[in-house]
Amino acid sequence: MTIFDSILLGIIEGFTEFLPISSTGHLIVASHFLGIDQTSVTKAYEVIIQFAAILAVIFNYKDKFTLKKVDLWTKVFLAFLPIGAVGFIFSHQIKELFSINVVATMFIVGGVVFLIVEKFFIPHGAKPVDNVEDVTIKQSLVIGFAQIFALIPGTSRAGSTIIGALLVGLSRKASAEFSFLLAFPVMSAVTAYDLLKHYHEFSDANVTTLIIGFLISFIVAYLTIKLFLKFLDKFTFVSFGIYRIVFGIVLLVLFN
Repeated sequence: MTIFDSILLGIIEGFTEFLPISSTGHLIVASHFLGIDQTSVTKAYEVIIQFAAILAVIFNYKDKFTLKKVDLWTKVFLAFLPIGAVGFIFSHQIKELFSINVVATMFIVGGVVFLIVEKFFIPHGAKPVDNVEDVTIKQSLVIGFAQIFALIPGTSRAGSTIIGALLVGLSRKASAEFSFLLAFPVMSAVTAYDLLKHYHEFSDANVTTLIIGFLISFIVAYLTIKLFLKFLDKFTFVSFGIYRIVFGIVLLVLFN
């Protein structure tokens, strides 16, 4: 992996991780065109840039990572449990689902779902929940079960949680913010598992490319979170739905 590869993949990870467009799908396509094989060293690099994205959440929401926010994190942890349990029990079956066709199909399906939700989206009650700390335990559990769909390659963790949040009455902004916070336990668990599994590969990796990828991913993820929330102040998720459908079709054309 060259420095150029490291910069490009770091940008893609940082930009797509928290948007409802599946970072995995984009990294697959980018790696294919760059001629990067999925080796153990590549996996070690992916662990590093994922960790950088996690830190971006912490730096963006420093005020949420305090003991005063125990109630909020209780709800976030409850939302994490479904995917944590299902992912652990069915990890081998989930790996067998992985293919370009599945990724592409789920891109398209997810895009259609976003368009349907936006078209028929009606907030529960007089006003949607706009403060992430006002999310109820019931809402957090529903969002957590919606996140299980993210185990299907190409679905997008952010996409499934945002859709679940919209359907239980959160505003677009609150849906995105809850998705950001929920990424912390989910990605921490995945990163910790991958780190334990691939730690010996780090000795074979180029330290320079790891550091560059880490820094690029962190900076891009940090800025993406801020810009995404500003985007949602004026726009809907329709553009993401259309993008997913187009990207899914492009994948089917290129890889079939």
